[in-house]
Amino acid sequence: MSRGGSILLDRFHHPAQVVVMGFGFAIAVGTLLLRLPLATTTGESAHWLTALFTATSAVCVTGLAVVDTSTHWSVFGEAMIALLMQVGGLGVMTLGTVFTLLVSKRLGVRARMLAQMETKTLSLADIRRIVARVVMFSLACEAVAATVLTVRFLTGYGEPFGRAAYYGVFHAVSAFNNGGFALWDDSLMRFVSDPWICLTIAVTVVVGGLGFPVVFELMRSWRRPGRWSILTRITVATTAGLLLSGTVVFLVTEWSNPGTFGPLDTAGKWLAAFFTAVMPRSGGFNVVDISQMYPSSWLVTDLLMFIGGGSAGTAGGIKVTTFGLFAFIVWAELRGEPRVNIGHRSLPEAAQRQVVAIMALGTGIVAVATYVLLVITPYTLDKVLFEVISAFATVGVSTGITTGLGSPEQVVLVVLMFIGRLGPLTLGSALALKERSRRYQLPEERVIVG
Repeated sequence: MSRGGSILLDRFHHPAQVVVMGFGFAIAVGTLLLRLPLATTTGESAHWLTALFTATSAVCVTGLAVVDTSTHWSVFGEAMIALLMQVGGLGVMTLGTVFTLLVSKRLGVRARMLAQMETKTLSLADIRRIVARVVMFSLACEAVAATVLTVRFLTGYGEPFGRAAYYGVFHAVSAFNNGGFALWDDSLMRFVSDPWICLTIAVTVVVGGLGFPVVFELMRSWRRPGRWSILTRITVATTAGLLLSGTVVFLVTEWSNPGTFGPLDTAGKWLAAFFTAVMPRSGGFNVVDISQMYPSSWLVTDLLMFIGGGSAGTAGGIKVTTFGLFAFIVWAELRGEPRVNIGHRSLPEAAQRQVVAIMALGTGIVAVATYVLLVITPYTLDKVLFEVISAFATVGVSTGITTGLGSPEQVVLVVLMFIGRLGPLTLGSALALKERSRRYQLPEERVIVG
């Protein structure tokens, strides 16, 4: 590793601190690139806050935008957004590990710790092989999605090959990394009845959001569910349950809404409902006008966004694993069980504390940000809450108020996207100078709860 990298690692001893610095550096570089006159269609430098907001949204794979991506940014600017989404999706530290492998052909212990921090692997032994598989799997999924989309744009919409390939690659990268950026001003609304576009995007979003450990385990043992780890079992079961329930709820709620599902035929309504249920995982695309949805659908979307996708995936939110484990913790407490058991395994107390901490921190951050935006904006609670959760969970869908926000409100969303991508616990541990452990234990005292 270079002397500069060694100095950085010596200064920030906790791996989480380097992850935070890495993402911050990527956002800074992205802001500078998007500030170049070459990045806009007018040839003039974008406002620094517009560039910062867009770079943060891309690196944090959110998709919220204060300007129209298709008209404000040039081809160079759009390419930079796609590159930033790729960097954010794979993780700055994962890419840094790959570059280290290419240059030095070796990894030190600290570099392995950094790669483990980003990929959420449970062992340091095979980190080199894991990182290589992560990169290859990501590129392979994007290549498949890009091929399908390119062929569809070419044959179904008469686009010339160059433009069809450009659309295909951009949206494949955006979908797999759960970026949510689209090259049309209505996102994907013009394709609401096209299963080739909608299902390709939706499946790519789900695969990217499952998380690499889960995907690799499914690839190895998909025929033997009995051998799945707790992580895989909870992720698959919770994901399937949320997708099914979300599809049914959106279908029932929006069936007759003239602004969303109303004009569609039955098959189109089912397709739109499934797509709409997938996107709160952190996908960020939309095939119907979100601003025309009923407030009850906004509330369901809020819940799905807050939960998010799988651990170590490209999705945001508190993660389906956290939500699933929290349900087991609550169930064990209601039953008076001294331990939290999942199948034939017991959940460690440290993991239980982490689950509760993530839930509490996530709820607190959303509550504080919602209060701040309610004070400084004229928008109602339902719209502000939707926007805040979309930013914190790095989803990117919007009721339409983001483009009307002023500078202070945009800064709030930038901070939310940054915190949401890294995770409350990761950011908190990065701010701590060192871990502290007590060498004594105080006597217990029962406290009345509730």
